[in-house]
Parts: sequence; C-alpha cells; structure tokens
Amino acid sequence: MIIEMRTYKTKPGCRPQFLDVFRRKSMPAHAKIGMKILGPFLSVEDADTFFFMRGFPDLPSREPMKAKFYEGELWKKELENVLMPMLEKYEVVVVEDPDGLVQWKRDTRPGPEISVRGYGVRW
Repeated sequence: MIIEMRTYKTKPGCRPQFLDVFRRKSMPAHAKIGMKILGPFLSVEDADTFFFMRGFPDLPSREPMKAKFYEGELWKKELENVLMPMLEKYEVVVVEDPDGLVQWKRDTRPGPEISVRGYGVRW
C-alpha cells in the first residue's frame, strides 16, 4: 500500500467551503477510480489547515490513478477552478505501509473505510 500524507492550508476562512466541495464531489470521484481517502482531519491549532491520507494499491498504480482523476472532466471543468483558488499551499509526503498498519475495508456498511493497527495501542 502506498499512502500520500496530504496537508492543505486554505486561504483564511475558506476551509469550510473547501471541505464541503471536497466531501461532496472530490471524495466520491476518488472512490470511483479506486483511490482511498481517510479524513479529512481538521487542525485544532490552525482553522485553515487540514490533513488527509490518499491510498493506492501500489506504487505503479499511483500515477495512472492520479492521472485519471486530474485529467478527468470533473477536475478540469469544475473542481480545479473551484478548489485551487481557495488553497494557500499544500504538501504531500508519499509513504509505504510495509507492515500493513492501514487496513482498507471493502464492505457496504456506512462509516470509515479504514482501520489502523497499532503496536501496543488500544483505542
């Protein structure tokens, strides 16, 4: 599993609007392509910052899946023009999960599509 750890900082006051569009349109589009999203997680220290993880089955599938999203009609004709002007900056760190700590579920029940295993950690 390859995971992008993504941190976004919106322009002041834009986080709620950005997240509304992200949740309603971007996240479902990612799911249709097969990318997994965990989050968003809202910063408690900065009202304009949030974090999410985007997962891919493996490294070779990452670029083609991203291309399918970013070259698609939804991104090009709508989301790019709505979301990008609201961003001040974003950072992406690509990591590997060799120990299988992130377990993406495949079922139809509502709720999170992921569980995280920890060593000696109980939640």
